[in-house]
Amino acid sequence: MKAFVSVISLVALVLFACTEKKTENATAKEMNTSVNDSKAFKSGYAAINGLHMYYEIYGGGDPLVLIHGGGSTIQTSFEKIIPLLSKNRQIIAVELQAHGRTSDRNAASSFEQDADDVAALLKSLAITKADFFGFSNGATITLQIAIRHPQIVNKIILGSPLFNRDGVSSGFWDFMKNASLANMPQPLQDAYLKLNPGDTAGLQTMHDRDAKRMVDFKNIPEAKIQSITAPALIINGDKDVILSEHVLALHKLLANSQLAIIPGTHGEYMGEVTTITHDFKESDLVIVPMIEKFLK
Repeated sequence: MKAFVSVISLVALVLFACTEKKTENATAKEMNTSVNDSKAFKSGYAAINGLHMYYEIYGGGDPLVLIHGGGSTIQTSFEKIIPLLSKNRQIIAVELQAHGRTSDRNAASSFEQDADDVAALLKSLAITKADFFGFSNGATITLQIAIRHPQIVNKIILGSPLFNRDGVSSGFWDFMKNASLANMPQPLQDAYLKLNPGDTAGLQTMHDRDAKRMVDFKNIPEAKIQSITAPALIINGDKDVILSEHVLALHKLLANSQLAIIPGTHGEYMGEVTTITHDFKESDLVIVPMIEKFLK
């Protein structure tokens, strides 16, 4: 029973890491400069497939696109590693439909649509090719980008990816069928509402979009996975929601891939917000030199 409860707790973390929301009507050309942890970045909105899609750009060099997990935002997934990765790369971090500061298009979301949205955003920014790092649901979206838009992909990094419904314990899908806002960890709800005071409707919309996207999830055919030629780095926690045997199977399907299984839970290897403890140190993020070596 204790192991099952642990899995269910991690399931909640897979889906619901949330912070800011805003629905400003802006375009990719309307950029704002902000400061985060004493590091300057540019932010903006682009009109993408019926969305006002929010993004941030850090650093300089070859572009690396960051795609957050389900229910999350740029900061809740990547805040701890952006300052490290942006030392040598141009980081382009996005927020997906109904997440963070990106608006909702009043239609169900899907991994395929999210992939198309990210590809369209890059086109609006005049970026013809990039590397991609997707975490959790963002990793599944990254797989779809590599399948649907291979011409824009250089290399892909897949953090805790799901491509087959057998990649999680059977209890996961039963949980998702009955998912409710009450299952969302309170610190994550607090983070969302702090940046969107009183916007419980937006919080509910984000939750419902993600829950339905997971319930509707269908296996990505192995032939489509095998069609991906981009070099891939697969990362998973040894106590992850995503099963180790699942990422091993993905590694075997992706001909040009590497696999790293890191001690820890879902996203702990990158400092995802729900995994941060009082003794967290940036030096514990062993995947940063691993990613830099892979991208070089």
